[in-house]
Amino acid sequence: MEWMTIGAFAKACRLSPKALRLYDELELLRPARVDPDTGYRYYAVEQLERARLVAWLRRLGMPLALIREVCGLPAGLAAREIRAYWARIEAETVVRRDLAAFLVDHLSGESRRETTKMLELRYAARSDRGLVRPSNQDTAYAGRRLLAVADGWGAAGALASAAAVEALKSLEDEELSAGNVLNLLEDAVRSADEAVREAAEGGAEVGTTLTALLWTGSRLALVHIGDSRAYLLRDGELFRITHDHSVVQSLIDEGRLTPEEAESHPQRMLLAKALSGDRAATPDLKLHEARDGDRYLVCSDGLSREVSDERIRELLDVVEPGDAVRVLVEEANSAGGADNVSAVVADVVLPTDPPVPVG
Repeated sequence: MEWMTIGAFAKACRLSPKALRLYDELELLRPARVDPDTGYRYYAVEQLERARLVAWLRRLGMPLALIREVCGLPAGLAAREIRAYWARIEAETVVRRDLAAFLVDHLSGESRRETTKMLELRYAARSDRGLVRPSNQDTAYAGRRLLAVADGWGAAGALASAAAVEALKSLEDEELSAGNVLNLLEDAVRSADEAVREAAEGGAEVGTTLTALLWTGSRLALVHIGDSRAYLLRDGELFRITHDHSVVQSLIDEGRLTPEEAESHPQRMLLAKALSGDRAATPDLKLHEARDGDRYLVCSDGLSREVSDERIRELLDVVEPGDAVRVLVEEANSAGGADNVSAVVADVVLPTDPPVPVG
């Protein structure tokens, strides 16, 4: 066997001798031979491929614990793990990018007051029991500043969803600045989680999703936990702006399940995160720059499970928000109505007319 000194091996695989010593201690990359007298490490040429993989994964920023797992997998499974890891990084980067863009604008002193005064929301909300469930445990709300949908479950699911939305309604009357709105939303979600805990009678299992948009005048601040969804229709294209916190979505992210397989997966209804009164779940929080002509949809999974994204895009292409929520709910019921269905639609408009709530 051809031996390489630690210095030569480090040069060939682009890892420092210090890193190689650390990886030896962590049992991530052990030397092929250690001199019993000097303790000097030697590596085999055959170890270069693994060492280079470790170096590449470190350059991606992958944690060492995950690198150890990836290096122990067959090539195909390792590729899937790397793809899933990078998908998570990209999702996190989008959130940080939005926040960075806001901070640049905020700290540069560029005033957005004129834009803030010129844009308003026109909105509508609708919630329906569906055709199968005995009661409606969804709550849908649309107001001057707040758009929200919560989907409750358990014996007190209706109370939980209503309590979660009610905890956010106080923000309608707050003096909102884009710089503080995410903090206000985070505090409101804590209050919502407390309200859900109080809604659970006798320790019964209860919880709710919560997806809401809070209007600051030029931006919409998003808070999201669970598998209700928010969409943006802009220039004829539909974009989903939330990421489902569900078991099957986690499997999709990890490359262990395809979106097509997820539709019939036995755990498709299980949530990975929600408001359940345990203070453990952390919501997604981010800012969206609004444009005149944007249309936003917030909905429960009673709509998104029954109606495809492409069909949602087609149905959103009507003039009034009130008509949009009506046809969306009707479409979900026509597809079977297996769950409660709720939809909130809001348009970002120039204030030629006052905002008109519908539904």
